[in-house]
Amino acid sequence: MKHSRKSYIFSGLLGITLAASILAFSGCNDVDNSAKQVAATINGIIVTEDEIRDAAADDLESIELRKLREAAANARAEHEAMTQAMERLMEEKLLTLEAAEQDVSKEQLIEREILRKITDPTEEEIDRVYELNKARVNRPKEDVADSIIRFLRDMQEKEIRDEFMRQLEQKNKVVRNLGQFRVDLITAGHPSLGPEAAPVKLVLFSDFECPYCRDFKDTLMEITENYSGKVQLVFFQFPLNAIHPNAQRAAEASLCARDQNRFWEMHDMLFDNQRSLSEENILRQATSLDGFDSAKFRECLSSGRHKTEILQDLRAAAAAGADSTPTLFINGLYLSGGQPYDAVATIIDKELNER
Repeated sequence: MKHSRKSYIFSGLLGITLAASILAFSGCNDVDNSAKQVAATINGIIVTEDEIRDAAADDLESIELRKLREAAANARAEHEAMTQAMERLMEEKLLTLEAAEQDVSKEQLIEREILRKITDPTEEEIDRVYELNKARVNRPKEDVADSIIRFLRDMQEKEIRDEFMRQLEQKNKVVRNLGQFRVDLITAGHPSLGPEAAPVKLVLFSDFECPYCRDFKDTLMEITENYSGKVQLVFFQFPLNAIHPNAQRAAEASLCARDQNRFWEMHDMLFDNQRSLSEENILRQATSLDGFDSAKFRECLSSGRHKTEILQDLRAAAAAGADSTPTLFINGLYLSGGQPYDAVATIIDKELNER
């Protein structure tokens, strides 16, 4: 029976691990585990690792968030690399099949179906590109004309190639199973609008002090109204505390209002009064809500009981690869920034049509 060198190495490592475990079990029972917590002493006064970890909590949390963001970015980059490789391979195979069917070489096929169809741009086209970029280029047209011509020819070649490849895909019944990169987000317990069973789930990471989030709010409210029953909007807290000093308390206030089933009313109030999000102003504004228990709200806000929940949302944002606000995930598809209505609706329509 043959054994690879890897199997011998693995067996050896396993033996070492087991031996170490046996020695640890048999020889270390008398060691006081609390002694391992001693990181330093000052005149016999113990400083434990737990104390140090508590003192470094903010820095350690920043490191954890950075690790989560890096892992998310790597996962996205890996999927993108796989997608690009798949497209290159598919194009190569489609061209090879078509060349064989037409009894020509692949190079001859490309020359006939793509390269020969490229024409030189007109003076009007060159002028249009130059005028659009004149301020940035800051050079006479004669100096950059050749570059503009190459650019326009390259664009034309891409359009011709893309159209030819679309025809070949239809002819050969291409099916892509790799799919787009999607993020799986657990939304249970988060504030939401729309039915849980809606075919399209919109997961929003937002900051009450972010002006782009305020503007995007109106877009999403219009979306939920126009796609009633078809979408569910779920809100995640993403206060950018480094640049928005009132965002954290505003986030806590929204969750304290949720405790009274008034999240969306507080959500609208906070965004509508974005320039006055001090705790004092938030408490004063809360009293204008009909039937709202202001004393209970004040007690909740002063207790800080929702800080852990907001921290969990920040970790969810990092793990999903969200690094700015607003960030929206449409059935797990990443959409960054305050996009216009049509951009969001186009993706929703595509998701609905593919179900």
